[in-house]
Amino acid sequence: MATTAPREERTKAGVMLMALAVVFFTCIDTTAKWLILTGLPALQVVFARYFGHFISAFGFFMLREGPSAFRTNHPWQQALRAFFLLGSTICNFIALQYLPITVTTTIMFAGPIVITLLAIPLLGEQVGIRRIAAVCVGFLGVLVVMQPWGTAYHPAMFLNILAITLASLYFIMTRKMAGRESNAAQQLWASGIATLVLIPVVLPIWVWPSAKAWPAFLIIGVFGALGHISATTAHRLADASILAPVIYIQIFLAALAGILVFDTWPTLWTLVGGSIIVASGLYIWHREQIKTSA
Repeated sequence: MATTAPREERTKAGVMLMALAVVFFTCIDTTAKWLILTGLPALQVVFARYFGHFISAFGFFMLREGPSAFRTNHPWQQALRAFFLLGSTICNFIALQYLPITVTTTIMFAGPIVITLLAIPLLGEQVGIRRIAAVCVGFLGVLVVMQPWGTAYHPAMFLNILAITLASLYFIMTRKMAGRESNAAQQLWASGIATLVLIPVVLPIWVWPSAKAWPAFLIIGVFGALGHISATTAHRLADASILAPVIYIQIFLAALAGILVFDTWPTLWTLVGGSIIVASGLYIWHREQIKTSA
């Protein structure tokens, strides 16, 4: 029977694995944007991401746990969680078609801010005035990045806002299911449901990748599987409170990918807004640390 892996206290290894997960997550976005720019429909790239993830996770977990890897006690919650993640990916990949990767990544960093707000009605969490103030400051940072008053503004940025909201709902569902569902079931259900949903949507718009695009088309799902396996293993080895700030290294990785792959440098507004968002997220994390230790 598939069971939740026991917690281990190996903080250094956990932090390194989380950093590796962030690298893979950056590879997903970079590969997705590159594939879309080669002419592939965004939904087809989303399909490649989840189909490859499912095949990779299937091989990994079936070898370890057999058919019980699919076992779940909460199928409807698994399905809802999968749709939240799928919707977030669709919105993010479509946004990547029009926006620099540094912009989409920076806006997505507002995730902890949205989670803080959603946790109030959905998880019944008490949020003090200081964290509410940090949330407001964080959204100010999002406005600085989006610049709805300037020429750099693009409506696709609202797809990122929707992506953040859906991703936050996904993480809240993950938090609610923590300790009740195995890692194998969560990954196989999330990637499997997304694959099944996308098949009838993608077939009518299918475009065969070019010879140079095939390697990226095949590997994007592997990046997804490796990223999620690394992240979940990291949370088994170290406390989430220690791992949370590691995600912010992605802003530097996204900037590097934008420069090297797309010859796109982050703007001053993106850097300023990103700094505000990161500072707000770190302050929320700090307040949660104080609340936990109290």
